[in-house]
Amino acid sequence: MHCPFCFAPDTKVIDSRLVADGSQVRRRRECTKCHERYTTFETAELVMPRLIKRDGSREPFNEDKLRSGLLRAVEKRPVGVDQLEQTVADIKSSLRATGEREVGSKMVGELVMEALKKLDKVAYIRFASVYLSFETIGEFEDVIAKLGNNSQNH
Repeated sequence: MHCPFCFAPDTKVIDSRLVADGSQVRRRRECTKCHERYTTFETAELVMPRLIKRDGSREPFNEDKLRSGLLRAVEKRPVGVDQLEQTVADIKSSLRATGEREVGSKMVGELVMEALKKLDKVAYIRFASVYLSFETIGEFEDVIAKLGNNSQNH
């Protein structure tokens, strides 16, 4: 790393420590030329794939949009903030694990539906009704019947 004071190309690490619950490394450095000391922080950069929307347009993954969709689905349901945050982390991890630079928004919707099915059945139905664009009571009944059959088999 270049020295921020004299811009020399060589610096040495004097001390390294984990900070922020182990998600960052704090390093004390010293320039080998001017002997100035400074601190750097290192974090992992995890790149999320871009989303390909139904209309073919592309947009960056938006964690806030994912979280707000989940929050709407679990509104007034017995789902804790920790459970919700873990669900967001699990979905992000699944998307990164694809190794793809771009994924269809449909994949995100399916990951959300699977997560909600495990988290809260009512939230699952709420999300499904919007995501699958239910237009009749029969469509609700079909999803509820399938949900009931799956829970009896498990």
